[in-house]
Amino acid sequence: MIDADAPTVALDAISSPRDLQALTIDELAILAKELREFLLSSVSATGGHLGSNLGAVELTIALHRVLASPEDAIIWDTGHQAYVHKLLTGRASRFATLRQPGGLSGYPSRAESEHDVVENSHASTALSYAAGLAAARRLRGVRGRVVAVVGDGSLTGGVALEALNNVGAAQTPVVIVLNDNGRSYAPTVSALQRGDESAARSYFESLGIDYAGPVDGHDLEALEASLISAVAQRGPVLLHVRTMKGRGYPPAERDDDKCLHDVAPLDLRTGRAWPASVPRRSHTEAFGSAILDEAATNPSLVAITAAMGGPTGLHAFRERYPDRFFDVGIAEQHAVNLAAGMAMGGLRPVVAIYSTFLNRAWDQLYYDVGLHRLPVVFCLDRAGVTGDDGPSHHGVLDMMLLSKVPGMTILAPSSYEEVAVMLHDAIGTLDGPVAIRWPKSEARSEAEVGSGCAARRVRAGGEVCLLGVGKLVAACEEAAELLGAGGVDATVWDARCVQPIDPRMLDDAALHRVVVTAEDGIVDGGFGARVAAAMRHVRPHPFVITAGVPTAYLPHGSAGGILGALGLDGPGLARAAYDAARTVV
Repeated sequence: MIDADAPTVALDAISSPRDLQALTIDELAILAKELREFLLSSVSATGGHLGSNLGAVELTIALHRVLASPEDAIIWDTGHQAYVHKLLTGRASRFATLRQPGGLSGYPSRAESEHDVVENSHASTALSYAAGLAAARRLRGVRGRVVAVVGDGSLTGGVALEALNNVGAAQTPVVIVLNDNGRSYAPTVSALQRGDESAARSYFESLGIDYAGPVDGHDLEALEASLISAVAQRGPVLLHVRTMKGRGYPPAERDDDKCLHDVAPLDLRTGRAWPASVPRRSHTEAFGSAILDEAATNPSLVAITAAMGGPTGLHAFRERYPDRFFDVGIAEQHAVNLAAGMAMGGLRPVVAIYSTFLNRAWDQLYYDVGLHRLPVVFCLDRAGVTGDDGPSHHGVLDMMLLSKVPGMTILAPSSYEEVAVMLHDAIGTLDGPVAIRWPKSEARSEAEVGSGCAARRVRAGGEVCLLGVGKLVAACEEAAELLGAGGVDATVWDARCVQPIDPRMLDDAALHRVVVTAEDGIVDGGFGARVAAAMRHVRPHPFVITAGVPTAYLPHGSAGGILGALGLDGPGLARAAYDAARTVV
């Protein structure tokens, strides 16, 4: 039985992968147990990706025993399964800072260690990285093997399948370790997953890739022997390793939903997150409820997700309408094109996806949906500054990019209640493609809601006009209170519709000396930039401050802390508006 408070004698002796070589098989088994205990103790306190890493302990030990990192490159796909790798490469003493401001990343990080080759936290990229790195080493005469560890459903992604085809055709000397735990978040969507060993062997060998396995991913001796054999191959080889996600921790093993894939700080006795002092509701919950209501009266409504049914709020929809629920696996491009075909066929597809993952389907969104003006509804979860997952997971590009799709309507709810209103309007009254974006943070409750593409004036003032998008409406309201205390009267608008912008709101803003726009997305080419362009046609035109996210890779940290540092909280917006109001004539 695992004891999360047990001492880590074996782990304490590991400062680099070289230290593994002296351990006996019995000592390695003790190390594996200690690694699981350490993960449970640490991740239960910080939050992070737990289930994937509990299942990859023996595999990671074997990889570092057989390979000589960093001369041999190990590329993790996705990077959230690299926690044990971090522990074996000298970062155990800093693990309490995981995903904390200024602390360790939840993914591989080149700034942290020479053992981290790429910072991949979006799935299905490792095979392409590995093929390119192996080709570069061959042409430059650099020694060392290249190994791609592909797990958590990453092999379902289109770019991974493209890379497989190319690796086999070019006979690129890459070792592919398939960490087959049968899941991404939910069970893996793949015909290969349902097939037997002979089907898998036939598939990979038909591509020109040798197939070995399957091997028990928790048997260290068998793993080492299989890896030694695979590394000795001259051409591409795939080693099929079967692991158990959440292994060693009963609450994870029993979690049929996601095997505790990712967790907030939790109670180790129960495996449940610590309850909030005050019950909190999320925009995701609002969406999950609203889409059920819409589906009950609209039999043409279907829901599509890319391996993220639970995190995007579609669990209940899947249970109630299994024939109208489509999980395509980690295949965002296909998800959007599938939606286009469904819309052409008379259905009303709703694509539920993280904002950052929609970036992968830009071509399909722009041409296959946008060009045909198809009525596809995109529900973008985790939009804006998301926090502890870092630069790859901040959803800050959607407003800027989507505003360049002709005919696209972009909605941003500022409350729990607005989600249902906007979904209803998107499905029932708005033409063409519609995107509704919402943040990861708690959804506040508001009695007053808007409708359609109309903005909503929250507060009337005189000198300053604050135009907020989504969650930043609350920051604008706080800024208005602070400005009022300083003698500056402020109007506040909830933009609601990022595109097209309500002309009534623009006309009212033009009556103020200072206009401040606030958005939790890239400011260049975003909502504020279009408001500023409209104000330039007003005489005399107001002084416009566009507050938003800079064109930069934002680090991990708390969402509130990051927004505050960018001046996107109430005090920051108030300071900017006050200074302008006192200097603009």
